[in-house]
Amino acid sequence: MAPRAEMELALDPEAAYYQAIEDFFVSRRGDPLFLSNADWQLIRRWRRAGMPLRVVLRGIADALDSHAHSWSRGRKIGSLAYCAAEVEAARERWERALHLGAEDGLDAASALAGFAQALAGACSVGPPAGALVARLAVEFQERAVEPGPMRELEDWLSRREAELLQSLRVAAGPEALSSLEAAVDADLSAYRERMPESVLKQIRADAVARRLLEAHGLPRLSLFHL
Repeated sequence: MAPRAEMELALDPEAAYYQAIEDFFVSRRGDPLFLSNADWQLIRRWRRAGMPLRVVLRGIADALDSHAHSWSRGRKIGSLAYCAAEVEAARERWERALHLGAEDGLDAASALAGFAQALAGACSVGPPAGALVARLAVEFQERAVEPGPMRELEDWLSRREAELLQSLRVAAGPEALSSLEAAVDADLSAYRERMPESVLKQIRADAVARRLLEAHGLPRLSLFHL
């Protein structure tokens, strides 16, 4: 990962996901041109599909390595879309490894058990959010026994997280929520001129969600963040 991406990562993890992919692709392509709007939208789709950064970078590297040894290696790659098939292949390998517990020693069952533990130990969560957190802790512990297919599990996690976030927003109140959103907007101001509005909106939503959960000692409820 380029030094600039590491610096951005310390500022905002959600924005850094996009920036790291741009840095990696541009540096490996060997061309000073930056990403197009279509490229940013492709990264947004990868992010919304729950593809970890390391998996996306692995797919891009595979695509560019293959190009470097192909008959068309003298032709410049014009778009990040060239790497889409290899990124999807890298995602499928990651999902199989996670299902089998071969991804850095992690597996879906232990991830769910970890989420359950985090929910059970959540701090400063008053009613009615507290009752929801307690219920979700039990649900996650039960689901850990039989996680099911990875993509179905990620959908299940997404629905639980959305329910939890809505409850935490209500508990926080409009003033605290407005303050949190203002802090996120300040951190993301440097990206406004570089990214399409829909991409920036996605980054903002992810950043607000992360900070709202972190305020109660909770992680994002997604395999993406493992």
